[in-house]
Amino acid sequence: MEKCEAAAKDIRRETLNHCVNARRLDLASLKSIREFAAKIIEEEERVHVLVNNAAVMRCPHWTTEDGFEIQLGVNHLGHFLLTNLLLDKLKASAPSRIINLSSLAHIAGHIDFDDLNWEKRKYDTKAAYCQSKLAVVLFTKELSRRLQGTGVTVNALHPGVARTELGRHTGMHSSTFSSFTLGPIFWLLVKSPQLAAQPSTYLAVAEELEGVSGKYFHGLKEKAPAPEAEDAEVARRLWAESARLVGL
Repeated sequence: MEKCEAAAKDIRRETLNHCVNARRLDLASLKSIREFAAKIIEEEERVHVLVNNAAVMRCPHWTTEDGFEIQLGVNHLGHFLLTNLLLDKLKASAPSRIINLSSLAHIAGHIDFDDLNWEKRKYDTKAAYCQSKLAVVLFTKELSRRLQGTGVTVNALHPGVARTELGRHTGMHSSTFSSFTLGPIFWLLVKSPQLAAQPSTYLAVAEELEGVSGKYFHGLKEKAPAPEAEDAEVARRLWAESARLVGL
């Protein structure tokens, strides 16, 4: 929260806009998500843009407060619940937009309906990350179908690799070889957080994207996602299972 408050303060100072608030939200807790959504619904007259940006990546085999595998829980289920809780407010504020941050890694993902939370298999942190990011694209597809005619659009996005602490569990920071040999090359290829935020901003405000929904963007360009991400039946099934898991 300290970092969040500091960021809000910086934005207020730079923009002279005093309507910039920091709010606590833990996507690994359904209770926290419900409390946050209730606060937003109560305090905000309108919600025109929701950017589901938070994520964890390649963590150890951890679970959320509610027992979900952490990457599926935070990256997909947390945002799934949050978005659904704010849908009435978004519809009442239409035209409004939802932007779901996925990843190029979704192409290596597969939704295993027999073991979504990795309770039966040996845990593969990379495969779990890819599954969670595929789930985000499938969620976007099904949500877009459900929102037709409401004035609310939703699109998924791969923003590029940003210079943040998202990769703290990948081993890049702890290996001497990675740090000294690959490190300099890696840092040349990644984007600053400001640059990596541009695609989200573009999807949120670009006039030419009015009415565009259910699409996947790689940076600023619309691209075709992985074949499994286009499977309407998988998307519907994942929606039903996600709703059951989060208690909707």
